[in-house]
Amino acid sequence: MGLKLHIMTFNLRVHVLDDGDNAWPNRIAEAAEAIKHAQADIVCTQEGTPSMLRDLQELLPEYRSLGASRSSGTEDECCAIFYKSDVVTLKESGHFGLSEHPEQLGYMSWDTACPRMCTWAKFSNREGGEWIVYNTHLDHVSEEARQKGIQLILSRMNSARIQLPAMLTGDFNCEPESSVIELINEAGLTSAFSVLDEPLSRTYHAFQGGDTGSPIDYIYVSQNTRLVSCVIDRSLYNGRYPSDHYPITAAVIPN
Repeated sequence: MGLKLHIMTFNLRVHVLDDGDNAWPNRIAEAAEAIKHAQADIVCTQEGTPSMLRDLQELLPEYRSLGASRSSGTEDECCAIFYKSDVVTLKESGHFGLSEHPEQLGYMSWDTACPRMCTWAKFSNREGGEWIVYNTHLDHVSEEARQKGIQLILSRMNSARIQLPAMLTGDFNCEPESSVIELINEAGLTSAFSVLDEPLSRTYHAFQGGDTGSPIDYIYVSQNTRLVSCVIDRSLYNGRYPSDHYPITAAVIPN
């Protein structure tokens, strides 16, 4: 049996001054506490700018991180990945844009509202097992951009995971009945929500909490990865939510 890993997807909510008391500087510690509470070995984040990620890194010395700005070399949002370097070893990593020119970050296609991207990382563990993680944030406006974006990611995953287990995480900005989720299911990936020990409910909550609605954040795994458990963390930390999205953590065993 392989080593069990805890993988998290966590939309950090970009720093917006109009969020007032919920603006990023007021919840850096709470975001870090949510990650620590989950005992996550790999944390896939969305909406974190380089400065936000540095803030988080200072409170998570046991983690290393990787990522790039979606606008290439700017302070724009990243799809960053944090990982515990004493648990997993980074073997390779990279990124590509979700556009008609994927090797060029910052390019916009398919009526997307802003540049979109995917960050990937290949890891190994002390038992010699290897797997690949893909982390993305699909467009919040254009259905075409979401569809074409996920098709590009699935194509890259299919090329890379012939032998290796793979995991796909992120904020997909769509609900389980959408065409995007249908494409993922058709590709043979399995949702971590399939082992969720409660009714499926929303993951975006606008700092209001609650569980009414449908998720837009997901963790998917390839067929050679075993899902053990899944948790949607609706906890308050120091009396506040760490983000306007709930972090989701899945325990997985890459076979």
